[in-house]
Amino acid sequence: MTAARRPAGSDTTASPQDAPDVPRGSSRRRGAALLRAIYLATLEELAETSFEELSFEKIGARAGTGKATLYRRWSTTAELVLAALSDPATGFPQPVAPDSGSLRDDLASVLTALADSLQEPRGRALRPLITQRPRHPELFDEFLRVLVAPHQRLLLGILRAAADRGEAEPDAVTQRIASVGPRLVIMESMQHDSVPPSEVAAIVDEVLLPLTAAHARRPRAAQRPSTA
Repeated sequence: MTAARRPAGSDTTASPQDAPDVPRGSSRRRGAALLRAIYLATLEELAETSFEELSFEKIGARAGTGKATLYRRWSTTAELVLAALSDPATGFPQPVAPDSGSLRDDLASVLTALADSLQEPRGRALRPLITQRPRHPELFDEFLRVLVAPHQRLLLGILRAAADRGEAEPDAVTQRIASVGPRLVIMESMQHDSVPPSEVAAIVDEVLLPLTAAHARRPRAAQRPSTA
């Protein structure tokens, strides 16, 4: 019988027939339990290594299954990463909107939750994807879709509610300003590996609050010197 041809761009360590489907000593899981284990293993492996080092063999070993199981469902590790990030159980759920009645408290709540999620395997797994934009734009687009865009929409609503209360300038309710906080938190996480509460507070107090309060303040037109 002719061996199945491996799709281009797939894991290159070995073919599915080279190893048994389930590693020795592993318990066999099926259905949703197995799928969740594979997704979690994918994100954990990616968080600890890099996208270039990611392989079906390593993911299968971590998930307690054989790599042939992965080959039957996904052609490449990139496809598997996309599936893991898109899954509601292992990826990023929609951020929860706070309703404290205070712009500062709402901003701090959203950005603190974001900072905490970036410390989890799913959050750390996103860091290698940011560098993959030239080779795998679909992975970078997924990073924007699952993490940046939902927080941007949520913060836009928070700014709009604050403007309605008179707590923020109406002209500050823009997509660009709503994206500032998440981008700063993500960059801080990449640079220093974590974002402590003090840094979140500084982003809110030193950047976002002054920005939303001053954005619509247009400079007064220069007055001509009096000729009197």
